[in-house]
Amino acid sequence: MKKPLVGALLALLLFGAGAAPAAAETRSSPQRVRPAVKAVDFAGTVALSNCSGSVVRTPDSQPGDPALVLSNGHCLESGFPAPGQVIVDQPSSRTFSLLNSTGARVATLRASKIAYATMTDTDASLYQLTSTYAQIKTAHGIDALQLSATRPVQGTSIKVVSGYWKRIYSCAIDGFAYRLKEGAWTWKDSVRYTSVCKTIGGTSGSPVIDTATGKVVAVNNTGNEDGARCTDNNPCEVDESGNVTVRKGINYGQQTYGFVACIGAGSKLDLSRSGCNLPKP
Repeated sequence: MKKPLVGALLALLLFGAGAAPAAAETRSSPQRVRPAVKAVDFAGTVALSNCSGSVVRTPDSQPGDPALVLSNGHCLESGFPAPGQVIVDQPSSRTFSLLNSTGARVATLRASKIAYATMTDTDASLYQLTSTYAQIKTAHGIDALQLSATRPVQGTSIKVVSGYWKRIYSCAIDGFAYRLKEGAWTWKDSVRYTSVCKTIGGTSGSPVIDTATGKVVAVNNTGNEDGARCTDNNPCEVDESGNVTVRKGINYGQQTYGFVACIGAGSKLDLSRSGCNLPKP
């Protein structure tokens, strides 16, 4: 998992304190015709005490609905959920630093509860805030990022936007891992990035944004740091036949389109809604 204390401190030691909040990492080719790209910046992202995140909405969210913040399950203030554990409607007063387009902090948002969190099948957390989408927009001029309702595809151009580091990584979806196993946890249908997205500690919970649509398609969560096999901080891929592949230096995210079917009116998360396939308690 992309916790901040190891990778982040290593980045500081190697590159200096001023290097981590850097410009986006990009790769381009003058001969290649690229699809239209929406401007992706830090607006709507948040910094947690130990991770990154973003204010998100569904296609049907209304201005008066309580706003939601997306991050990782392993970023919870209470620590990692156990394998098989699913947390719903747990009170929380956690705070988040809301960023504008340049990465400057413009407000402190506060949670009213953890609406959902797990590290089983996926690695995600969803906080409900005390502020509505309209209140955030009126006070700070910032819109929530929209969750895509469809599964992303291989080759999609993406940006991983870290509010913790104020850094944007640019790459593409290289493919998908049928199962991604890391220590005691296993995740399904994980997004594998191309190698240029070298995310570090503190980028956990960053929204993964489709540059063609501007929508969130995944949440960044881990990477194989040392080339070890299926251990903490060294996830391995397991295919449908049980074959294991280790990809040192490759990073991953968890798809988020599954949340859309589970969120109803008033930002209420209802795991019994039609089409909702998130793990249940």
